[in-house]
Amino acid sequence: MLKKRSVTIRGHATSYSIEDEFQDALREISRERGRPVAAIIAGIDARRPPGTNLSSAIRIFVLKEASQNAAQP
Repeated sequence: MLKKRSVTIRGHATSYSIEDEFQDALREISRERGRPVAAIIAGIDARRPPGTNLSSAIRIFVLKEASQNAAQP
């Protein structure tokens, strides 16, 4: 289910809407890296191309991470 979520990054509150499965994967990436979810999202936000919304950038990030992990032996 698509849910709107809030996060504070670099001192300002913002929101994003992603499905529970993407949020779960984002939490797992956060746990594996030993970094807060907000820090992961801040990095995604800093690198997203102009015109790409944050929710889409998060989904793409999670998909790329899953793809890279699947390719590793």
